Amino acid sequence: MRARGRLPFGDASDMTTSIGFPSPAELAARTPADRDRAIDVIRITSLIGVVVGHTVMAISIIRNHVLIWENLLTASPVFQALTWILQIMPLFFFAGAAACLSSWQPGTNWGGWLMKRCTRLFRPVFYYLAFWAIALTALYPPLPQHVYEPVAGVSVQLLWFLGAYVLVLAAMPALSRITTSGRLVAGVAMVYGAIAVIDAVRLHWPAAAPLGYFNLSVWLIPAMFGIAYRRQLLTGRAALATAVAPLAVDVALVRWGPYELSMVGTGDHHLSNTSPPSLLLAGHAIILSALAILAAPAIARWARRPRVWWLAAIGNSGAMTLYLWHMPALLGVHLVFDYLGHPRYPGQPDFVAIGVVQLLIMVAVVAVLFVTLRPLENNPLSGWDGVAAITSLWRGAAAGVLLCISGVATLAAVKWGLKDDGLVCVAVMVTALVSARSLAGQCNEGEPTVSKRIAGKTFSSPEEAGVTPPTEGELARARRLFDEFEERVNAVPEEDRVADVSPKFWDDTSGTEYDSTG
Repeated sequence: MRARGRLPFGDASDMTTSIGFPSPAELAARTPADRDRAIDVIRITSLIGVVVGHTVMAISIIRNHVLIWENLLTASPVFQALTWILQIMPLFFFAGAAACLSSWQPGTNWGGWLMKRCTRLFRPVFYYLAFWAIALTALYPPLPQHVYEPVAGVSVQLLWFLGAYVLVLAAMPALSRITTSGRLVAGVAMVYGAIAVIDAVRLHWPAAAPLGYFNLSVWLIPAMFGIAYRRQLLTGRAALATAVAPLAVDVALVRWGPYELSMVGTGDHHLSNTSPPSLLLAGHAIILSALAILAAPAIARWARRPRVWWLAAIGNSGAMTLYLWHMPALLGVHLVFDYLGHPRYPGQPDFVAIGVVQLLIMVAVVAVLFVTLRPLENNPLSGWDGVAAITSLWRGAAAGVLLCISGVATLAAVKWGLKDDGLVCVAVMVTALVSARSLAGQCNEGEPTVSKRIAGKTFSSPEEAGVTPPTEGELARARRLFDEFEERVNAVPEEDRVADVSPKFWDDTSGTEYDSTG
């Protein structure tokens, strides 16, 4: 059975390999010449970095029926320093905002647009939550309490990204207003300054620590740079200069300030740089985003190699599959090794050898999961997909607010996982998503509906079909291609032209009950 799914630029029905993937040559031929391949490469490279980083850094051991789940960052300052390279989550927001900008147009229904984005984003999450509901129910009886609880706690930690990403997408009306380098500087400075103030307050008044969660606005910074990249607001030289200044500031904050070295949470920080985000992470987001703009032309040239582009395109077609499902695989591998008496933990025998074996196993398991589960990410989910266009202003606003609530609930659930109050947060998340979907699917009486079914075909307005109207640039390109085609046709000598052409090639009603020729 062939795995089916939609690539970022084509239809899966054209796939030719045994597992449902096109060949590199076919993929290169089907890719539009003006596609921004750098964004796809940045996104999938970042994702693979996250998966490999989790696999390499994860350590665990079961002592006295207690699962100790940690990472190597707690054991070595060297690894903590490496997080300045390995903490690449800002690039997800950079690439995501850059990719979504073209689908946002002034006057677009905000909630309807956000619902369209969330439909694909959350589709695999429902399967993921169903898996954990079944798995944790099955694991509860046999596992000791203090083994079960860490597993349940880690189960949905990765969903924090979805919660933050939804909130960033919800800000697209404001982000889209970044049309000049001056507005970019103003926007980044405003967010960076707000984070600096909040950090100062929570450092001096411990009771104000919860204010730190307003620092989640840090993810707006790479999104703003993604908009700037798409609109070519920064040159390579300006991007390099932009990266140097916050790097110097970050070094100073670690050397003389209260901030920890690690850009990734280790669980024992006095002042975490990630949960909640800190000023150090804000500077890091600026650095990575600016360097991404600087490197984008070289990345785009590299991505024109058929094999490189094949890997990037196939990987992006199952990005959420890779992101979500590598964590259950990693937990499963560690539990098996721990119970077999071969834990990967500092001070234990064969630490390096076990790490290599676990990495190889993870590569194989994740590859199988990717091929097997990727269709769940791409194929429509009954009851969730098929969102009707929202034309009502109030319904759009209500749906957008509900989706933002789902994002906040997702972020809150990460603290507990699928246990205790985390179950309540997940229930709120799912309820908000279902409610938003219900609003999108409703059609109030009196609202304009122009869909018509003629000759077996359904004709809809762009809003009803959920299709973003083409931009002026896209229309100009289409007109140019048509003119070039017409010139080629006209260049064919009269005697060489085909005289008898079936009407099926130009008449939508040919062969239907509306055909007047038969």
